[in-house]
Amino acid sequence: MPPSPSPPPSPARSAPPRTLDSLANGASARVVEVRLDPADAAWLSAVGIGVGDTLTVLRRALLGGPLHIATQSGGEFALGAPLAQGIVVADAP
Repeated sequence: MPPSPSPPPSPARSAPPRTLDSLANGASARVVEVRLDPADAAWLSAVGIGVGDTLTVLRRALLGGPLHIATQSGGEFALGAPLAQGIVVADAP
């Protein structure tokens, strides 16, 4: 009896988007999307954080406190978890 045919390969599942809060200390990533309310997105844009910008996590506070990040233009900011969770990132080029 011939072997039964293999099932067709399943479509690759895309990985869930990574957000800024998932990066380790010292890691850099490029912003690909901002999923925040318009006021928070406008504030981020005003301080130089937007789509296409590269951010580096300098350190994170204990117990889920804010992330200390650096922008590609040299600015440094502390972002709380709700803001960091709304910033979708990809590997920096």
